[in-house]
Amino acid sequence: MATPRTVAFYTLGCKLNYSETSAIGRTFEDRGYAEVKFEEGANIYVINTCSVTDFADKKCRQIVRRALRLSPEAFVVVIGCYAQLKPKEIAEIPGVDLVLGAAEKFRILDFIDDLSKSPDKGMVRASDVKEANQFVNAFSFGDRTRSFLKVQDGCNYKCTFCTIPLARGKSRSDTVENVISNAKKIGEAGTKEIVLTGVNLGDFGNGTEVIEGVRPKKEAMFIDLIKELDKVEEIERFRISSIEPNLCTDEVIEFVANSERFVPHFHMPLQSGNDKQLRMMSRRYKRELYMQRVEKIRSLMPHACIGVDVIVGFPGETDEDFLETIDFIESLDISYLHVFTYSERANTPASEMEDAVPMEKRKKRNEMLRNLSAKKKANFYKQYLGRYRDVLFEAHRDETKMTGFTDNYVKVEMSFQAEMINKIATVQLQNINEDGNVEAMLADIPEAIFDY
Repeated sequence: MATPRTVAFYTLGCKLNYSETSAIGRTFEDRGYAEVKFEEGANIYVINTCSVTDFADKKCRQIVRRALRLSPEAFVVVIGCYAQLKPKEIAEIPGVDLVLGAAEKFRILDFIDDLSKSPDKGMVRASDVKEANQFVNAFSFGDRTRSFLKVQDGCNYKCTFCTIPLARGKSRSDTVENVISNAKKIGEAGTKEIVLTGVNLGDFGNGTEVIEGVRPKKEAMFIDLIKELDKVEEIERFRISSIEPNLCTDEVIEFVANSERFVPHFHMPLQSGNDKQLRMMSRRYKRELYMQRVEKIRSLMPHACIGVDVIVGFPGETDEDFLETIDFIESLDISYLHVFTYSERANTPASEMEDAVPMEKRKKRNEMLRNLSAKKKANFYKQYLGRYRDVLFEAHRDETKMTGFTDNYVKVEMSFQAEMINKIATVQLQNINEDGNVEAMLADIPEAIFDY
């Protein structure tokens, strides 16, 4: 095929996917391609998929159709976790020309010249996930305010509901030296905040390569990484995207509490507030440990934001189990929830378990926890009304409003001022608007009365 000159991307799922899409985009640009917005129409569309929700297939089909409506002769390439798990299924989606697995997606340009439109099904290049055995460096670039920096990939945990190890392989990490180098590069480009990302971020430190399926030797620990990052003067803020409660150690919490650059924001997956369910999920902690982590954070950082992942409707979850989860979360001083409705995943132990929860009951439980999340978030925001926080303004909407986040992850909204974008400014938080954001005004206050 003639070499196309434009490429557009569509990314589903986690911050890690966004970092990888950005890295792949830069390889296209290095080869002379121009990246365009999805709606502008492109010669090549790359769809980076996720497998966490049960709508992966439906969403993928929708995006392929949208791409071909915009550019009927475009070549469509599908990558990501769903592409590794179901490559043949995706190849049969009308309009898909190429499917790349976890070991192949970063070599996408090696396959482009061989593409040809086929009325039948796309070409599949997806080897066994064991071949995804090397760490590939990635970070998002271009958004000057915030960058997602990948420092770890894969997972050695065996949670019974999860397909991520099947989609991304064993745990492996970047080196501390390379992470520091990337952080400095990101900061020198004008970015103010870095969000550290990975599949199991707290497991950072495994070597960069898995050899013959053997877990790489630990070369560092997560605490070693964040201590070195805290010295990077080019970045004003570091944020930890998500960390397992068993890996969110007292040492990590204490370090963040005293750090100049790591912000007081923790996101720790709980999944269930019932110990029986945690055992069935093969989680590596009990609810008591989770409670201890929350209390430790609160004791050192009363102003910290604490986010929680929860799964509802896991096999065997009785009404009593679910109520225990609700009561447990009610008792925790946390800030918001991410609620996931359990859905069966092929090749996972949970999919073979008995006592499946009816879907209507799963949806009802989801709704109940979302309502609880809204209440927790509103109560967290209300604590800061009238107070002062630093906000990084990072977005604007309709040229009338700009938004940003405080260090402790309160979403703030103000009238648009172009000169404030990508600036950290002190504001006074005033009231919660109908969108659930906090309206604020710029404040010029003495450092002595700053609210920490």
